[in-house]
Amino acid sequence: MTAAKPTPRIDTSKPHPARVYDYLLGGKDNYPVDEEVGEQLPPEARDAARQNREFMHRAVAWLAGSGLDQFLDIGTGIPTAPNLHQIVQKVRPTSRVVYTDNDPIVLRHAEALLVSHPEGMTDYVQADVRAPGEILDHARKLLDFDRPIALSLIALMHFIPGEQEPYDIVATLLEALPSGSYLVLSHASSDIYPELAEQVTAEYAKGGIELGFRTRDGVGRFFAGLDLVEPGLVTATEWYRGTDAPPAEAGGIYAGVARLP
Repeated sequence: MTAAKPTPRIDTSKPHPARVYDYLLGGKDNYPVDEEVGEQLPPEARDAARQNREFMHRAVAWLAGSGLDQFLDIGTGIPTAPNLHQIVQKVRPTSRVVYTDNDPIVLRHAEALLVSHPEGMTDYVQADVRAPGEILDHARKLLDFDRPIALSLIALMHFIPGEQEPYDIVATLLEALPSGSYLVLSHASSDIYPELAEQVTAEYAKGGIELGFRTRDGVGRFFAGLDLVEPGLVTATEWYRGTDAPPAEAGGIYAGVARLP
């Protein structure tokens, strides 16, 4: 008889980015410490969370429509329908999706909610992007690294400040992927609305969460050596492929999709 896996402990004394994001999206899977951070953020933070989510929907639907059927999503967050696998498996039912997050509450929800289409596959690993080797080791058991994979880093890397080597982390992940793979990345800006960025950074810091918002050039470094697809590196509200242009709306999140040559 196999021993049951120990249930990861959820620390409700400290806010967590995944749960604050859930709060900003109007979710219920958060705690008072997360709500406290969310309540102190300006209203634009809720708009940014929604805009970011909508970008992800458009980007992965376009990739699935372009033939991609393997996705590695790091920094998954608490499942909010429609989830990434629901988007891509609607277009390509055989798609295989590996989700990753470092918050134990995401694991609990993933086991119940991230249910694959019968023709495809979803899996979840609790891991931290700062340990890319661990993520890749798990993903290799489920994804075919001889065929293109879409690496999704949605609103994640601005939680990795400069001293934690964010560019090296992304480079390590990309180096493991074959030619024809894609990077899907969104990232909070420090230069579109500088005062707003400072306010958001300060409120997260009060909860013990360090942010590393970046300029457009700083975000662009994540795409170094890759081929950005049109419309390039733009705000999340300006990125669209395979759909009508979204309504004009101000936004402070940079977003892009790029192909590995």
